[in-house]
Amino acid sequence: MHNCAPAVEPFDGEWVDSYLLAGRDADVWLRLDEPITRAALRAQVAARAAALTAAGLRPGGAVALRLPPSLAYVVSLLAAWRVGAQVSLLDHRLTQHEVDTALARIAPQLVLSTPDGAVPLRGHTIAEPVTSPYPGVPARTEHALLQLSSGSTGPSKVVGRTAASLVAEVERYQLIDGVPRTGERVILLASMVHVLGLVGGLLYGLHNGVQLVLPRMLSTGAILDALATGPEPATVLGVPFHIEFLAAADRARRLPQLKRMTVGGELVRPAVREAFAARWSAPLGNMYGMTEAGVIATDLFGHHRPALEPAPGMSVREEAGQILLATARSPYVGLSDASRWVDGWLRTKDAGTVDPATGLVTIQGRLDSQVSVGGLKVDLTEVEQTIAGLPGVVEVVVAHDGAIEAFVVLDEPVGLPALKEALAGRLAAYKRPRRITLVARLPRTSSGKLVRSIPALRSAARPPQAQPTA
Repeated sequence: MHNCAPAVEPFDGEWVDSYLLAGRDADVWLRLDEPITRAALRAQVAARAAALTAAGLRPGGAVALRLPPSLAYVVSLLAAWRVGAQVSLLDHRLTQHEVDTALARIAPQLVLSTPDGAVPLRGHTIAEPVTSPYPGVPARTEHALLQLSSGSTGPSKVVGRTAASLVAEVERYQLIDGVPRTGERVILLASMVHVLGLVGGLLYGLHNGVQLVLPRMLSTGAILDALATGPEPATVLGVPFHIEFLAAADRARRLPQLKRMTVGGELVRPAVREAFAARWSAPLGNMYGMTEAGVIATDLFGHHRPALEPAPGMSVREEAGQILLATARSPYVGLSDASRWVDGWLRTKDAGTVDPATGLVTIQGRLDSQVSVGGLKVDLTEVEQTIAGLPGVVEVVVAHDGAIEAFVVLDEPVGLPALKEALAGRLAAYKRPRRITLVARLPRTSSGKLVRSIPALRSAARPPQAQPTA
């Protein structure tokens, strides 16, 4: 394990070799269908970096990746950083409409993508990236990484991370009791496009000699098979949605390799936690973090549930029921809401409390319109605005009560099938409403504002009861 982080300069690709790819040639770092050694990984990264350079990418350049979980994704990310370019990550599950909107905002010079569409529940795939020029510009900031948080069509949604901040987060993980150690394994279910899988899985594993195992499918059997690929202790890293896979495992299958499961992304429902505990003796740990800052607080042993302990070096406080995080500067790139970061404090928009005696943090949910669906954040405002832009839609309210629901008023009989078909081309599947209800009119307050209460909306959707006749 490396104990000291090197000094990292913006767009200095040397950190990839010295911090991420260093290690013994024969060590197996990644296991897909076959093991990938560090020597093989270094060779592929060098080859891809040369290809990107030949395609015109230079230090200080900008590239966007839209690739499924695969060796190609890992190689392309590290290669672009090795060249010294700024990398923007786009979830491969986004629709082309969403991708086009994102690319117009971040304006990269190259786009690496695959013509194959998303395959539901695939843990990893074989991808052949296609490199395409895009009429963008070199990087306009010193950030090595740009990520688009959910609701990327609005302001304050492009998050920038420097190489130094990514290294600092890896170092922060190393100080957390309960994280995997050198020689252990991580069964990675969390997306490597998002911060938990990217830093807590990919980058942490690279630097610390922790082997990453990606199951072939996101299914109970495939995850158990991944656990069984070696005798080393293994941590399953994912989101609460993934707990149900392990909770459903056949009790006859014993896997002493399972050291713990750690989840982040949303609150864990008690019933799900209880089902996991009934099947496995391993602890179920929890993490709280943000795209803007990475890991903020953890409880990997379940000692403080539902509270969490701030990660080493992270300073949080509570103000009017909202969690505030100390950061040296605003994490946002481009247009932003000035009220989100003030005087060194980031307004997380997460409701919660901080115990003045212990410092433990308890997260109670979101203050704004963001919700979590299967561990992926969805901005209800983005969904609402997208539906409002469809032909025939007069007005719409999108709400969440265990699932996303849309209540829609139409001015012409386009019908639900046509509405859903149009929406499928504009929003990724996980963002689309589980239920769409057509209503004659939406309820409003006395001041004319749309009511967003789920019971009121459902009541408005019911047909009027027949009135008794005289």
